[in-house]
Amino acid sequence: MQPFAIRTTYIKIKVSYKLKRGYYTMKNIITFFLPVLFTLFSCAQKTQAKYEIMKTDAEWQNQLTPLQYNVIRNEGTEMAFTGKYWDNHEEGIYKCVGCGQEVFGSHTKFESGTGWPSFYEPIKAKNVAETIDNALGMARTEVHCSRCGAHLGHVFKDGPDPTGLRYCINSASLTFDKK
Repeated sequence: MQPFAIRTTYIKIKVSYKLKRGYYTMKNIITFFLPVLFTLFSCAQKTQAKYEIMKTDAEWQNQLTPLQYNVIRNEGTEMAFTGKYWDNHEEGIYKCVGCGQEVFGSHTKFESGTGWPSFYEPIKAKNVAETIDNALGMARTEVHCSRCGAHLGHVFKDGPDPTGLRYCINSASLTFDKK
């Protein structure tokens, strides 16, 4: 017999023995395998998308603050009510902090009560892209910059008219040009 066959036979015998002895109770199976399955399905390997602006991690880290880097490159989230623009009421254009692409206009910003800047539509639909995000065990729609791939936030279907959408965006992923 080959070493691999011996090893798999040993594992089968050991698992069979433990099943008969009651080591693998439903509780043990759930507490071990459920987190493993959750991790496998929620952290499905992302393919590296091609964007017009591509930089190395070192280049991003030199350009951004640690919070900005965490938000736009690691899909982090700033704490509610702490961002620079959650309570901004000035007229202007919000741009991606990574590449300067215009993503939202102040005319679509509204008070959502969430503590993050909220908009009911992007300045141009082609300037933001959306992907499904399963990271927290639920399906959410992630919003990112279509030019550099920066994570901006998420979009939800609980916004005001005319779109019914709420783009919940991290201040750390934005810059603001006042009119």
